[in-house]
Amino acid sequence: MTAPRQVLPGTTYLVTRRCTQRQFLLRPSKVTSQVVLYLLAVGAHRYGIEVHAYCVLSNHYHLVVTDRDAQLPAFLQYLDGLIGRAINALLGHGEAFWGPDSYSAVTLASPRDVVDKTAYTLANPVAAGLVRSGRQWPGLWSGPHMVGAGERLVPRPRHFFDPKGSLPESVPFLLTTPPGFATAEDFREQVMAALAEREAEAARKFAGFLGVARVLAQRATARPRKTEPPRQLNPRVASSDRRRRIEALGRLVNFLAEYRSALREWHGGNKSVLFPSGTYEMRVTYGVACAGAG
Repeated sequence: MTAPRQVLPGTTYLVTRRCTQRQFLLRPSKVTSQVVLYLLAVGAHRYGIEVHAYCVLSNHYHLVVTDRDAQLPAFLQYLDGLIGRAINALLGHGEAFWGPDSYSAVTLASPRDVVDKTAYTLANPVAAGLVRSGRQWPGLWSGPHMVGAGERLVPRPRHFFDPKGSLPESVPFLLTTPPGFATAEDFREQVMAALAEREAEAARKFAGFLGVARVLAQRATARPRKTEPPRQLNPRVASSDRRRRIEALGRLVNFLAEYRSALREWHGGNKSVLFPSGTYEMRVTYGVACAGAG
């Protein structure tokens, strides 16, 4: 059984979701980019999510977000569900869209970790040997210069979405500065420096890159030729600072112990037992009482 997630307001995460069988179902195209960006904007507005960075590769995406109102699971259920339906309709693909594993949401323990994982996100097209620079990626990719650069209106795609339906014709979208940074400029400068370092390091590993034309020519149902080693770990916390990492993991261990104790009492008939702060599924599904804001 998967351990319960602790979902606390104001937490910043690196979020990752992969397509089924690593297929290129998110292969860059104008329509795919329109669909994903629109749903990201609608979902962020609906669930109180602050978006700081994104990169959508052909078979997975990365987001760096702050969950202002402790609604991350609902946001991702909404986002992934509609992306899968809309892109499947576009491709005529009738099978599962996402891999069998759930999304990965790694808590970023400090501003330094937010910079590091934002640079990791934006360097992904280079690290995968696809293009020489992230800005050359033909799919969705948020340059650091976009953070704090002002709102833009994202129009509803003509594909899949009913113009007479409940979703808005357009939605405002803004890449925001994460908590812990004095200004957007401060965050942008740190990310640009870290991104340049990551891209240079990744570029040294490749004699050449696949290139935009060959990326766009890939079939949506194709997969990378190189087999990925099985993932042994599904981390929940990332921090380059050992002390911060240990503290964050300690808080998570305490949460899990308190949650399991409360769950045993609840199953034993004590429906008024107090669950620890950050309990999500039991609070949403059964309305259990939670410490603090829940």
